[in-house]
Amino acid sequence: MTVIPPMDAMFLATETREHPMHVGGLHIFRLPDDAPADHVQQLYRQLLECTELAPMYRRKPAWPGPVGALRWVDDDAIDLEYHVRHSALPRPGRVRELLALVSRLHGSLLDRHRPLWEFHLIEGLQDNRFAVYAKVHHALTDGVNAVRNTMRMLSAEPTGELRALWSPSPRPALPLDPPAVAPAAPWLRAGALAKNVAGLVPTLAGVAVKGLRHPDGALPFDAPRTVLNRPLTGARRFAAQSWSIDRIKGVAERFDATLNDVVLAMCSGALREYLSNGSRLPAKSLVAAVPVALPRTDGDGNAVTMVLCRLATDVADPVERLRRIQASMRVAKDTMYGRSPLQLSAIGALTSIGPSGLSAVPGLGAAVPPPYNVVISNVPGPRERLYWRDAGLQGWYPVSMPIEGQSLNITVLSYGDSLEFGLIGCRRNVAHLQRLLGNLEENLAALEAAG
Repeated sequence: MTVIPPMDAMFLATETREHPMHVGGLHIFRLPDDAPADHVQQLYRQLLECTELAPMYRRKPAWPGPVGALRWVDDDAIDLEYHVRHSALPRPGRVRELLALVSRLHGSLLDRHRPLWEFHLIEGLQDNRFAVYAKVHHALTDGVNAVRNTMRMLSAEPTGELRALWSPSPRPALPLDPPAVAPAAPWLRAGALAKNVAGLVPTLAGVAVKGLRHPDGALPFDAPRTVLNRPLTGARRFAAQSWSIDRIKGVAERFDATLNDVVLAMCSGALREYLSNGSRLPAKSLVAAVPVALPRTDGDGNAVTMVLCRLATDVADPVERLRRIQASMRVAKDTMYGRSPLQLSAIGALTSIGPSGLSAVPGLGAAVPPPYNVVISNVPGPRERLYWRDAGLQGWYPVSMPIEGQSLNITVLSYGDSLEFGLIGCRRNVAHLQRLLGNLEENLAALEAAG
């Protein structure tokens, strides 16, 4: 039995049919040139033989009473054929058909009477390719941990060894974060905790003062109301595309910005164009919630907070938009600098995570402005090209989740020499989601031309 931490329990408590609380990934593989016609079918049968599961993939929530799930318990009768599914795309098997399938799969709830994950093996993709779509409940993992778990089944070179996503790992995942510091003695930990708690009030007061005084700072419930901030429906639409890291890095170097600044500027310009169609662009700048990874104390669950950034969608010039975004992120970074993980979590609770929960209260969302307009997340991934047994991994696209009042989520994952953009939206509220991909390219090109 494992007690569910409060943040992880929140993802279970707030889930409804309209608000599935799982995250996922879409992986596109190229088959070996000499692969037989039934290669994917053989792969599916072999996966069903991987019956040893890592702890996270055995867990299901326990329901001891009316207060909801308080603990994880292990499922002793896992039906692997339920969790691992084999599908085929309709002809002609384009990426369009693949994205349509992922959109449907991502809109369905996970069964809480079973461990909260699914793994879909999808054949029939053009150009000698197949795909994997996997989803796991957000109560079990965050984006960084999901990347780690996926990397355990991959390798840097082709190999005959088949590793399943859910298999226990005989080796640690490749590091994505700096190595953890050795734990301090108990009395030192107690003293540090007391210092952290004592610093919460001045920390939160500092956040409020910066948000009020600095023109580029952002506070919750100061975002304009847009078509992106309507109540969610249960259906989803997914779009994905890759961009060269070198292109984005070139813009970042030219304007003394970070890669994340340029990603935010691409998204800002794309949203400005998208909302301008039909005169839906508000005069006031949109505000984005930007997740930030925290130091991790264990391998599962969530270790993340969020900060707010003004996207300068009220600015027409792409370079000036980038400058304003840089300034807003500097305010957020200054607020976070030197803070402990506890204090950083409190900042997220004040500025974004807490207000998101409040906006889900019936009636409150219509009575107050949205806490922010959109979530834009940048997840670190592997910089080398990888393989699953003998199939090369060509694309790795994050599939996140919209939340109540924010109908669009943009998540970016670095893989090899590319940044992989995954856009997930409410099917009713974010019509023509695919157009945003074209808007992203246009705004990157505009920044390149301006340099």
